[in-house]
Amino acid sequence: MKVAVVGASGFVGRHVLAQLRLRGLQTIATATRPPTLQDDSVRWTALDLHRPPADPWAALDHAEVVIHLAWAGLPNYGSAHHVDHELPAQRAFLTSLVEAGLPSLVVTGTCFEYGFQYGPLAPDAPARPANPYAIAKDTLRLHLQSLQARHPFNLSWARLFYMYGQGQPANSLYPALKRAVEEGKPVFPMSMGEQLRDYLPVESVAQRLVELAATPRNRGVLNICSGEPISVRRLVETWVRDHGWRIELGLGQFPYAAHEPLAFWGVPPAPES
Repeated sequence: MKVAVVGASGFVGRHVLAQLRLRGLQTIATATRPPTLQDDSVRWTALDLHRPPADPWAALDHAEVVIHLAWAGLPNYGSAHHVDHELPAQRAFLTSLVEAGLPSLVVTGTCFEYGFQYGPLAPDAPARPANPYAIAKDTLRLHLQSLQARHPFNLSWARLFYMYGQGQPANSLYPALKRAVEEGKPVFPMSMGEQLRDYLPVESVAQRLVELAATPRNRGVLNICSGEPISVRRLVETWVRDHGWRIELGLGQFPYAAHEPLAFWGVPPAPES
């Protein structure tokens, strides 16, 4: 099987490539600027979604499955860029792949598509996106699902919840905590930490995405999540304890994020037979 990964140089993409390598799958990886140092397990190609080639599927060597991870403009979820610029480019690119004959597509969505709903969120819960990023993502999902009526193809829309691990952006919770420890800071400033979230290590997220690609079928919307809510405070305390770090938590120094409800977590898909 030949798998193409669009947006392979990002946080999740690097771990997806590692999982594909473990499975021995033929892999084409894209990035706006492919890495200088490469190995023989992956064929890299330059790809800019805002300036795509005339035949994008040919540029991906007619891969049987595309794992689509690319999305610019993060982590500014409130920017109009997502709707005004990113959405049209994403829609045009993925539509061209499907119209050319791509049989299977795995696209990462976001838990923010659920909006300000509380509690456990199943994939069949109504989408109520409340920020431009989530609105753009959910609009793209609806477009792809409508496209299936004219061009049948397998679609797995994988809504990502929260994740952590190596290579995460520096302003994320885990790397910020790790950096504070390494710099010898006595206190780590954070919110009160009462919010309930759904976290997975990024390796698990990548493994699940590759499993979707390796067994292509039309799954529709599904959550990539643990299904187990945990408070942010408890999560940070667990990291501190497990690593033997010496640092105090400065609770209440930051407000809660305005784009998130206080408590929500995902309902994972049932095991496939």
